[in-house]
Amino acid sequence: MKLNPANDRFITRLAQTLPERVFCPALPKYLEEPRGRWAGQKAWLARPETVNDVKLLIATAAEAKVPILPYGGGTGLVGGQIMPEGPQPLILSLERMNKIRDVFASENVLIAEAGAILSDIQQAAKAVGRLFPLSLASEGSTQIGGNLATNAGGVNVLRYGNARDLCIGLEAVLPDGTIWNGLSRLRKDNTGYDLRNLLIGSEGTLGIITAAALKLFSRPQQMTTAFLKVASPRAALDLLSMLRDIVGEVISAYELIHAQGFSFLHETLPDVRLPFETPSEWMVLLELGQNGDANGKEAIERLFAEGLDKDLLRDGLIAQSEIQREEFWAVREYIPEANRLIGSVSSHDISLPLSEVATFIERANELVVKRGDFRINCFGHLGDGNLHYNVFPASRKTAKDYHKERDAIKADLHDLVHAMNGSVSAEHGVGRLKVSDLEHYGDPTKISVMRSIKAALDPKGIMNPGAVLRA
Repeated sequence: MKLNPANDRFITRLAQTLPERVFCPALPKYLEEPRGRWAGQKAWLARPETVNDVKLLIATAAEAKVPILPYGGGTGLVGGQIMPEGPQPLILSLERMNKIRDVFASENVLIAEAGAILSDIQQAAKAVGRLFPLSLASEGSTQIGGNLATNAGGVNVLRYGNARDLCIGLEAVLPDGTIWNGLSRLRKDNTGYDLRNLLIGSEGTLGIITAAALKLFSRPQQMTTAFLKVASPRAALDLLSMLRDIVGEVISAYELIHAQGFSFLHETLPDVRLPFETPSEWMVLLELGQNGDANGKEAIERLFAEGLDKDLLRDGLIAQSEIQREEFWAVREYIPEANRLIGSVSSHDISLPLSEVATFIERANELVVKRGDFRINCFGHLGDGNLHYNVFPASRKTAKDYHKERDAIKADLHDLVHAMNGSVSAEHGVGRLKVSDLEHYGDPTKISVMRSIKAALDPKGIMNPGAVLRA
């Protein structure tokens, strides 16, 4: 269906029903994305202040057949927030809808507007002695609406689940301007189709999330963090199984880190303090969150002894203070920034069955080596099978020197992931970057159903056209 641009005439029409302060020409930051792969076209920006503002904006856009481009914190890595071509969109940012509406500590529920910054939600939970466990490197700028729209993951998925698992209710505006008030605090509600989970992960293609009821948890009384040198990825998985046998399901995070990540940090961010002067090829950063009389340090010491006995471990450190714990986590959190500064040839956000992870790494490395001289930084959330397998230029070269190899490397790796029953998009979403991947690797029946849902909810195709499904 043909869409019309959000031109000055359209903005004048909107201004008849909404305050003038809601609209302005989009600043450059709204036309950029972190990896610099796309540049947005000149556009108008709308920053509504209430859900009724959003209703009026979308209803008017639907009538005029004007595309709506949702914009959260701008931290997305697959181009879902950028529309480089097509009719000029109206960029919709909920940054002014950033209130914590209510906290029900006894129910372990917090209600936040979609523009609330993730770190602010974490702090609001902490203020009442609770934990909101979604944790991302970009948590100081990313917004909860975008986190839910992309079903964000992060380092605590192993214990608490993805963003989807942390939400029990939504308020949203649908593509015709209708407000769906599903902001329920109920843990059980079997009254028909689950619209909440339909909107979560839809990347703004089925509606605009305006508020969410979020799950809170008791704060662990004891956090124990360790950095371990391990023999291999397979050894790291064996250790994870052993650790579960020792402590049960209180493992909050279990991150696989390669020595190449340390090299990149040393090269680009030398102020980041590294835990080992000489890293091993593979390492694990793990964290336990426990209550009561549990002793995390003793549990890790037992793991270390059993791991040494089975030749799974080489060395390790347990954080002795909160400062050292933060230093350990800074290493993991700054690896993506170091990667960005180096500049990748091809980056991959993938997931695999846990038992296939080690084999994938071995086979993937063989494929990359056949393509040429590269550096590989493989790291990620090992506990849930999510790897960030990134390929970088050799020393003293740049990604531009390998532009001919990029597509071939991506195809090699994604074909391997698919053959091993994995996913080529683990936690970043589809956006515009992976539309072709979804078409190529996705189940045809699933894609057909997705198109039917899109047509039913957004028959005019105004919601984030070109993201997830080809427009």
